[in-house]
Amino acid sequence: MTSTAAADAASAPASPSAASVPGPTTAPTRRGHKGGKGPRERTAELASSLAMIVIGVAFLIPLLWVVLASFNESATLSVSWPEKWSLGNFRAIWNTETTFRPLGNSLLLCGGATIVTMVAAVLCAYPFSRYRFAAKRPLLLTVIFATGLPITAIMIPVYSLFVQVNLIDSMFGAILFLGASSLPYAIFLTKGFMDSVPVEIEESAWTEGAGVLRTLWSVVLPLMRSGLSVATIFTFVGMWGNFFVPFMLLLSPDHLPAAVTLYTFSSQYGQVAYGQLAAFSIFYSLPVVALYLIMGRSLGTGFAAAGGVKG
Repeated sequence: MTSTAAADAASAPASPSAASVPGPTTAPTRRGHKGGKGPRERTAELASSLAMIVIGVAFLIPLLWVVLASFNESATLSVSWPEKWSLGNFRAIWNTETTFRPLGNSLLLCGGATIVTMVAAVLCAYPFSRYRFAAKRPLLLTVIFATGLPITAIMIPVYSLFVQVNLIDSMFGAILFLGASSLPYAIFLTKGFMDSVPVEIEESAWTEGAGVLRTLWSVVLPLMRSGLSVATIFTFVGMWGNFFVPFMLLLSPDHLPAAVTLYTFSSQYGQVAYGQLAAFSIFYSLPVVALYLIMGRSLGTGFAAAGGVKG
């Protein structure tokens, strides 16, 4: 009887409650294209790649012209392979009057102005970043407005002022004005990087007896080294290509920087020695490239104390 009851129970239909319970189901998988990218994504990626290639070629053509024309004594404005490679253009500019003295003046002018700008920018950005005072917002708005002020709009009154104070044709006066004209943008950049340094690290230095200047020099500046490098590079490059300020404030040929002496490659009849101009352009770009190589090492270091503050 026991086996018969077991067989009847096995052959009986399942209860409605048990039959209505759904079993585990597997979600349907969506079949995508290879790599998980659809046609629209691949089209957008291809279009962006083509746009970057076009932009890269547009920037590469002038550089290619400079390199090829510097070795071509009969160079023109067209990008062409030299029929005969020659160093004659480099020999023509390898003298004090054409290359060495203007580049030395540029290094003195832009290097001195960059030092003045960055020292003043750090001292101005620190109170903007660390202190609260009533005039903070109006001063910041003034700095932001000054970053977009065209330098040509104030050069006439500046020239008149320099004549009155006997600073015209003075390298020292040109350094001060070039540094002051670059100061608003340097303050804006430096403050942004200084805001990323936690105040708690400074408070630890204060408890050890360090003053404000000591903390700024020994704690804040080393931690924002990459930011200082960025601000220094932007400041120096902006000054290095500045033509109008030294052209207005410096009159003697012995004081003119390389950015101004570029026009000497054009004769009075409008003819340009393109080969010598290209060779000079290579020498002219070397200090900027060297600055990128020297200070570019700290650009990838980031914030040195990113994990040094307890949350």
